[in-house]
Amino acid sequence: MASISKVTVILPSLNPDEKLLKTVKGLIEVGFTDIVIINDGSDTEHTKNFPDTEEYPQCTVINHWINRGKGAGLKTAFAYVVKTRPECIGVVTVDGDGQHRPEDVRACAMRMLEEDKVILGARNFNLPGIPARSVFGNKMTSFVFKFLCGMRITDTQTGLRAIPREHLETLMTVKGDRFEYETNMLLAFKDYDIPYGENPIDTVYIEENKTSHFNPLRDSLRIYKQIFGYAFSSLSATAIDLGAFALFFWLLFPKGIENKELCTAVCSVMARVISSFCNYFINCRFVFAKKKGAKHTLLKYYTLAIGVMIISSLSTAGMTLLLPEGAATGLITVVKAAIDTLLFLLTFTLQREWVFGGKKKK
Repeated sequence: MASISKVTVILPSLNPDEKLLKTVKGLIEVGFTDIVIINDGSDTEHTKNFPDTEEYPQCTVINHWINRGKGAGLKTAFAYVVKTRPECIGVVTVDGDGQHRPEDVRACAMRMLEEDKVILGARNFNLPGIPARSVFGNKMTSFVFKFLCGMRITDTQTGLRAIPREHLETLMTVKGDRFEYETNMLLAFKDYDIPYGENPIDTVYIEENKTSHFNPLRDSLRIYKQIFGYAFSSLSATAIDLGAFALFFWLLFPKGIENKELCTAVCSVMARVISSFCNYFINCRFVFAKKKGAKHTLLKYYTLAIGVMIISSLSTAGMTLLLPEGAATGLITVVKAAIDTLLFLLTFTLQREWVFGGKKKK
């Protein structure tokens, strides 16, 4: 098996304190011999806390003269490794505030070398004493990843990530320059079929995580904006579908109609035709960025859409049999909304995995 000396540590840092040097020393003690540090626009007062490369020849310091963000720092380091480290087998990204034990960094790097896949250092958020904002933010994002993206990731905010060299150039193309880049990187694992796993690590929070530059409100909005892009078009189509259904029912069928079930089914079909076209266009062009192969995805999309349309129409028509005679349009629309909410869970998964699920080329 390859030696740990073939793994480059990447350590982005902004205005570090004395814990940065302690982190560097710990990494050297466990066997790392190549540490690339990105000074992401630190002010003069904190520049003194970066290691002297003459005293620590294992370190290389690359300067961003203005703050560009953690994502930009990681991309700079990836590019540097690809260009200057031909013998490097992989990298491991580390935070410089002492939250990653050197032993855990080494363990993740070794698993990456053994299994040839990305290894994420996963903290246990069920332990006592963890800041509430970290527990809530991570568990919420983990739920969203599992529900919307079909990815089971325990620690979505981990900065400890061991990455094989072969994936660096791909990850350099991922969007984002600040904290949202780390989340976009996780999404890229699915898009590009990059294998990944997790390795348990110690859960360390120093001084309630005060040294973190992660802003819960600002950076969470950036993160969730990216993730919920997957669901936006489906929710928009649902709104269009319900609105068109109610409009058609009101315009075409007066109160007191005898064949209520048939009229409901007809309106459901008409509404679904309009909403499905809107949904396909948004998904294909914006959400899943399938600018090529439209004919292939269109066939699969409408195969799914027709099946769901039949289920929705028959289910809605059947449920109206349970409603009292002369039920108002609003009540019938509520019934349809309940049915379509359940179908949304199914259709979103099938669109993500089957219709638009082709892997991107590296």
